[in-house]
Amino acid sequence: MNAVTQSSTATAAALDTRPVLLEVRKLGKRFGGVQAVTDVSLQLRGGIVTTLIGPNGAGKTTLFNLITGHLAPTSGDVLYQGQSISGKEPWDIARRGVGRTFQDLRLFSRMTVEENILSATEKSAWLWQPGGRAEARRRREKVAEIMAATHLTPLANARALDLAYAERKFLSIARLIASDATIWLLDEPASGLDPRSYDRFVALLRSQVANGVTVCIIEHNLDVVVNVSDRVAFLDQGKLLAEGTPREVLDDPRLASIYFGETA
Repeated sequence: MNAVTQSSTATAAALDTRPVLLEVRKLGKRFGGVQAVTDVSLQLRGGIVTTLIGPNGAGKTTLFNLITGHLAPTSGDVLYQGQSISGKEPWDIARRGVGRTFQDLRLFSRMTVEENILSATEKSAWLWQPGGRAEARRRREKVAEIMAATHLTPLANARALDLAYAERKFLSIARLIASDATIWLLDEPASGLDPRSYDRFVALLRSQVANGVTVCIIEHNLDVVVNVSDRVAFLDQGKLLAEGTPREVLDDPRLASIYFGETA
C-alpha cells in the first residue's frame, strides 16, 4: 500500500468514527404502483459532507423529501440525534435543526434580502417576537454577519425577485445559516453558478463545515463530488447501490456506466 492510499484509508477510518447525527433506516416510498425509494439506509456523520449522486430519477430528491417531512415514508424510519422524526411536520423537523434548500429556491420574492434572512431567525409568525428590543437588535446583528459571509451586504435592500440567479442561490444558503440548522440538505446548490460564484460557494461551504455543520448534497457537478465530498452515496432506481469515498465510488466502472447512461 503506498503513502497516498494509506493516508486516504486513515482519513476514511477517521470519518467513520464521527458521531451519527441523522440516520435513515430501510426507508421506502411507494407512489401507487411505483416504488420510488427501496430500503435505503444511510448515516450522516457530524462535520462532514456526504453527496448523493446517481442518474436522473434515482430517488435523490424524494429521499430529501422523506427526511424533511415533505413526504411520508411507506416504510422505514428517519432518526435525528437518536430520535425518530418520521411523520413530523416539515416546520417541526426544520426547527429541530434539519434545514434544506430546494432546486426552486422558495424565497420570499417580494421581501428584501435582509428581510428574507431575518425571517429565518424568527421563532414564530407573530408580529411581536420574544426578547424585546435587545433580542431584535441581536437578530439584526446576526443577519448583518450572515450577509457579509455570503457577499450579500450590498444587496441588503434589494428584493429577492430582482436578484441574479447566483445571488438568489446565496440568499437561500444565507437563510439556512440564519436558521441555525446543524444539518444542511442542499439540492443541487452549485447548479447554474458562474466560476467566481462557484468558488465562493465552495469556500462558504468549507467554512460552515469547519464550524460544525453537517452537509448532505444532491449534486451532478463532478467537481463538487470530487473536491468537496468526504463521502459519496450512489442511488439508482430508488436503491442505494454503493457508499464510500469519492474515489471508491467514482472509480467503479459499473457505477460509472449507470451514471453516464452507458451499457455496462
